Amino acid sequence: MNMAELVVYTDGASRGNPGPGGYGVVLIWGSLRKELSQGYRKTTNNRMELLAVIVALEALKKEGLTVTVFTDSKYVVDSIEKGWLWGWVKTNFKEKKNKDLWLRFIPLYKKHRVKMQWVKGHASNPFNNRCDELATAAADSGHWLVDEEFERAGG
Repeated sequence: MNMAELVVYTDGASRGNPGPGGYGVVLIWGSLRKELSQGYRKTTNNRMELLAVIVALEALKKEGLTVTVFTDSKYVVDSIEKGWLWGWVKTNFKEKKNKDLWLRFIPLYKKHRVKMQWVKGHASNPFNNRCDELATAAADSGHWLVDEEFERAGG
């Protein structure tokens, strides 16, 4: 493990789409490990997948880090790695969902050297599986925050 690199695993879940949801994050820096999770009363799976990445990046205290984010969300990975996000910015997210979260993500992304890496979900990766456990437990917890932008938009 390179101490100059932060490794992040993220996952999102929702019970129904929309429905109660949650995210799970595992941050790994050398031998240090931190877990984050939170549930929301009404949201979508894609919102939780993206919010997990946002929360992970918001947790970083330093700027300019090399960060590899492992996620099982093709939506998140492809939007960033295939450059779709920058096209959406140019059209002000016309007919695209989750504008609020993408606008929250962009400045965080620009503070670091972030590489998105897709990993197969529900497979043999223990960190991805742990994120899934955290996300589903948060979704099922009943201790939910309100995804205000989603609910305000009629979600």
